[in-house]
Amino acid sequence: MKRAAHALFVLILGLLCVAVPATGAAAASGSPASAATTGRTADLPPTLKVGTEGVYPPFSYHGGPGNGLTGYDIDVMNAIGKHLGVKVEYVETPFDSMFAALEAGRFDVVANQITFNEERNARYDLSDPYVETTGVLVVRKGEKNITKLADLKGKRAAENITSNWAEVAKGAGATIVGVDDMSLAIDNLEQGRVDALVNDKLAIRNYLRTKPDAGIKVVAETNDVSKSVLAAKKGSGYLPQLNKAIADLRADGTLDKIYAKYFGAAVTTPSTWQIMRDNAWPMARAALTKTIPLTVISFAVGMVIALAIGLMRMSSHPVVAGIARLYISFIRGTPLLVQLFLIFYALPQLGVKINPFLAAVIAFSLNVGGYAAEIVRSSVESLPRGQWEAASTVGMGYAATLRRVILPQAARTAVPPLSNTLISLVKDTSLAATILVVELFRRAQIAAAPSFEFLALYGMAALYYWVICLVLSFAQSRTETRLNRFVAA
Repeated sequence: MKRAAHALFVLILGLLCVAVPATGAAAASGSPASAATTGRTADLPPTLKVGTEGVYPPFSYHGGPGNGLTGYDIDVMNAIGKHLGVKVEYVETPFDSMFAALEAGRFDVVANQITFNEERNARYDLSDPYVETTGVLVVRKGEKNITKLADLKGKRAAENITSNWAEVAKGAGATIVGVDDMSLAIDNLEQGRVDALVNDKLAIRNYLRTKPDAGIKVVAETNDVSKSVLAAKKGSGYLPQLNKAIADLRADGTLDKIYAKYFGAAVTTPSTWQIMRDNAWPMARAALTKTIPLTVISFAVGMVIALAIGLMRMSSHPVVAGIARLYISFIRGTPLLVQLFLIFYALPQLGVKINPFLAAVIAFSLNVGGYAAEIVRSSVESLPRGQWEAASTVGMGYAATLRRVILPQAARTAVPPLSNTLISLVKDTSLAATILVVELFRRAQIAAAPSFEFLALYGMAALYYWVICLVLSFAQSRTETRLNRFVAA
């Protein structure tokens, strides 16, 4: 048991050693929060990291050269970067995680149609507005009972829960149904799952130009003007330069030209088959370079943790067994999504900043370790006690008995449940999208956002996951056959 505890200690120490250099590098590169007060001017970094959604057309979406980021906010931010002489690098982030990532120092500025309000202004540095618009109330075609905001009382509205539009709908008495982005809100509205939605007039106008036969209609505008601003951490010192750039770009007509590009020209949309062809390889590449490596690495590390925890769980020493029980209880008693957020968004507040892929590996490995530990324990304990005694009579020590007698036999029992854990892990990797890992599912979201082809693209993602799981199921069958060859009939 002492060897098992020592192995676990070495493993945890190794993970910390990997994480700490990332922390040191982050500290060395500087943080937007290094400015002491909101009023001071700080030099912009040579590469300005900008948080944006990437799935909110026409403001931030994929459709540029090489299927890169494009949109109104992207062009505005690129123009600001060029004007200020800094390189702009985008960090794609789900909107609900946007401000958490900003607080954690994952990027310097948010450019994603952030609406100015006093609450945000008290907590963050907000720039002068670079575009002003209003919100609109959207319902299904044929809806006659909702014609104004006041009619939302008691109705269900699909909104991004951290957006300004959610506050507008809630203020009108609506029950908010949380969705990740506008495209999903419209999808829920068209399918009758909600009664209405409130969103940016320009975004809805773009959708109706893209989908003129959509089953929705605009019935009213909000009274308040929405002022879109850039957001930075409080005290960053970036506002003077950002505000000057916005003023200069407005004065020389650049902002007007960008506006006309996205809200003046006609929109042509490719066919569903063309969209699928264009995104087949990018989605496959995401599976090959992110989803599969994330699965393999996390499962391998998780099995090392599971073996150590499983053996500790069987220890006769109450402290060692108690630590193992506590670990298993925490992992099985908390959602995997919460574990991901704790590692990626909460640890930076303690000075530990880990890159997205490594953070996902750590979270998934710890999760696999917690669940697989019980599989290891039950498989080992299912063997007759005589196996241990027989090994002892020929002079084998604890480690040699485990390696040469116990674990090879336990593996035959453990393969089916461990295979289920591995297959579940393949699908769980889709949660890594919430911490900025662009894996298979996130790539499908990116492709579906500007085209609204949810059935085609999500169906294609499901097919890729299915193929991966079929391969793993075949490997499981072959492994069981090989292990059963030496079992007496």
